Amino acid sequence: MPDVDWIRKLCLSFPGVIEDMPWGDDLCFKVRGKIFAGAVLSDGRFPRLTLKCSPETFHELLEIEGISPAPYVGRYQWIQLADSNVLPSRELESLIRKSYELVSAKAPKEKAAGAPKKKSAPNRKSQKGRRSR
Repeated sequence: MPDVDWIRKLCLSFPGVIEDMPWGDDLCFKVRGKIFAGAVLSDGRFPRLTLKCSPETFHELLEIEGISPAPYVGRYQWIQLADSNVLPSRELESLIRKSYELVSAKAPKEKAAGAPKKKSAPNRKSQKGRRSR
């Protein structure tokens, strides 16, 4: 049964993932600073779980009892499972993996260590009133 430890182990197995608790007892998993999964720890061993899904599967998943649009972000195809046992382990693993892939694909790319920083373009407003000599 997919409990909070199972979810944590799976999420942390993906490349570049860190965990964070930005809002009280909400355990969030992030890739390059972007959340791809969240679990409400105060729910106990089988927490509510929030995940990103594809537009193609969003409405299909909402047909399943115990799955609803996630508060605040449902319009962006995020779902919330009433608890981590709404789906069989294999299906839940697939949804978590897909959420990671969707968010990872849009997350900002990391710069290589030691790569030179881009110089910003000169501010044109400050040069506007200057006269050439």
